[in-house]
Amino acid sequence: MGTPAVTTKGPDAEKIEAILDRTGYSLDVTAYQRKYGGPPPNWGEQAPPGSGCEVFVGKIPKSIFEDELIPVFEKCGQIWDLRLMMEPLSGQNSGYAFITYCTREAAQAAVKELNNYEIKSGNHLKVNVSVPNLRLFVGNIPKSKDKEEIFEEFGKLSAGLTEVIIYSSPDDKRKNRGFCFIEYASHKAASLAKRKLGTDRTKVWGCDIIVDWADPQEEPDQENMSKVKVLYARNLTSELTEEKLKEMFEAFGKVERVKKIKDYAFIHFAERDPAVKAMEEVNGKQFGGTTIEVSLSKPIQNEENQVSENSKNWAMLPSLVL
Repeated sequence: MGTPAVTTKGPDAEKIEAILDRTGYSLDVTAYQRKYGGPPPNWGEQAPPGSGCEVFVGKIPKSIFEDELIPVFEKCGQIWDLRLMMEPLSGQNSGYAFITYCTREAAQAAVKELNNYEIKSGNHLKVNVSVPNLRLFVGNIPKSKDKEEIFEEFGKLSAGLTEVIIYSSPDDKRKNRGFCFIEYASHKAASLAKRKLGTDRTKVWGCDIIVDWADPQEEPDQENMSKVKVLYARNLTSELTEEKLKEMFEAFGKVERVKKIKDYAFIHFAERDPAVKAMEEVNGKQFGGTTIEVSLSKPIQNEENQVSENSKNWAMLPSLVL
């Protein structure tokens, strides 16, 4: 005998009806998602909410539905829509949802107040701002190609390309580092490009390229950034060792430690003010024939954001604190 399909009770119909009567929102149900709202009643001709208004909600217990999520999340602000992802065969949710708020402030409040919220005994939600990924990582490209050549080539192969980001070797500015990031006008365009470029049939300059999503970077809020004491410096030559970097930055204040990886480094100051002063003074200065870029490092939110050793992550700039 085969394994019986897992079934679940489903949402409380009376609670759902009461919510819809109270808010005037619609509910669209398909095999793959349950969508509440979007747009809200009386929204009129206003544009949909922009970037930073959507949150990702993970670690949702499989038996939870919108009748339990809506009352919790609407406390943080008006919901534009809620999309609960579903598993067609079991009728259970997939463990995550996307909630778009009408304002960015409401989304930030949801992250602050509901991340790690205990929705059921022993079940804590994961809530963070959802950033639409527009950027692809492309590896195994010829190091001799410049930005314009890469843009022209990938522009022929995919629609909606808006930007190419490459990183030159500090020790040889004429060469890229064998990979690039390509950015598109929309997530849909990026997704279509990934599908096309990721097939075995697509070769670029005769090379079998590697294509994957670039790791998205969330923008930290101002409250967290105001506490940062770590600087991110990039475009460093091989001659600028950790010892030389520490000596350079200690001219501004006590440096607790320096961690250099490839051509970038993190400089940990004991106090914030010297870090800010060092950033202002050193950023854009020439060292060893190259211009150093220095910025405040974006604070990490958990250990999952620690740097990994693959090119896709270590090239993604200052959100990685070691």
